[in-house]
Amino acid sequence: MKKNKMKILLINGPNLNLLGTRETSIYGKTTLKNLLNDLRKEADNLNIELIDTQSNAEHVLIEKIHTAKDIINYIIINPAAFSHTSIAIRDALMAIDIPFIEVHISNIYAREHFRSHSWLSDISQGVICGLGMDGYFWALKTAAKRLLDMQIYKKK
Repeated sequence: MKKNKMKILLINGPNLNLLGTRETSIYGKTTLKNLLNDLRKEADNLNIELIDTQSNAEHVLIEKIHTAKDIINYIIINPAAFSHTSIAIRDALMAIDIPFIEVHISNIYAREHFRSHSWLSDISQGVICGLGMDGYFWALKTAAKRLLDMQIYKKK
């Protein structure tokens, strides 16, 4: 019998619904649907329940973050352009006190100067950028390992 699954919330911000068709030279040809299907398979292998959301609206993402309190164990977030503009998302993440990893498909430090600052990076557990879709899988594996390590630590 498997233990209760830990829950990871995956948040994708604006324009990520257009993955696979949007600026494929930067973001690749994998659609968000295909990415999510592959991530769910990996999450299952890791005994993780992956809950996902994508929105182009900042307030929708903030509400999702708020509702994560007390039910989600870890967050993976690709805030997309909100990385560079949203103090409100930063405040929401700080308010719920759930560890999170920030993911970016492209290398935000090798692009336009305004993309090189994220309002979330300094409060995150880590930042993965520039690894394409692989970044999501590394974040998932890292979050799963950290959750397992916390469970082991709590038992000691």
